[in-house]
Amino acid sequence: MLIILGGLPGTGKTTIARALAKLLHAVHVRVDTIEQSIRDSGATSSDVGPAGYMAAYGVAEDNLTLGNTVIADSVNSLQVTRDAWLAVAQRSQAPVVEVEVICSDKGEHRRRVETRVTDVEGLSKPTWKEVIDRVYEDWGPRPLVIDTATKGVDELVADLISKFESGRKPTKL
Repeated sequence: MLIILGGLPGTGKTTIARALAKLLHAVHVRVDTIEQSIRDSGATSSDVGPAGYMAAYGVAEDNLTLGNTVIADSVNSLQVTRDAWLAVAQRSQAPVVEVEVICSDKGEHRRRVETRVTDVEGLSKPTWKEVIDRVYEDWGPRPLVIDTATKGVDELVADLISKFESGRKPTKL
């Protein structure tokens, strides 16, 4: 299964992804880590975003082909990136679930963005202004939406797993 997590920086994607990966014994593919590794390589001085996503798609597809569950962790702010993840699942013949992670409490979201410390050496986290000014295309009716402002990680992860197992249509958690 490919579980695609997306949402603005600071909403809790990586926290949810790690908890899900641990519980499901899944592969966690984090675009932030891949992009920073590309920057660290010195191979490019341009925007590494497209290269990071392309590398992530390849790693995810390899793991899905092996039968592993993959959790894709990225902002995924553009429809083109979401469609690319769906194409990875299709090529791998893997079931797919799209999950948009939000934090409906803007004050809490801002606090998270402004106070979090990076765990990827060299990665610069975006400012609040950069987060709110980011182009972020609407997901439409497709994804399961989870709100990290209203529930804790363990409860959200349990809710997600319950939804995955039941095969129910996306709703807001």
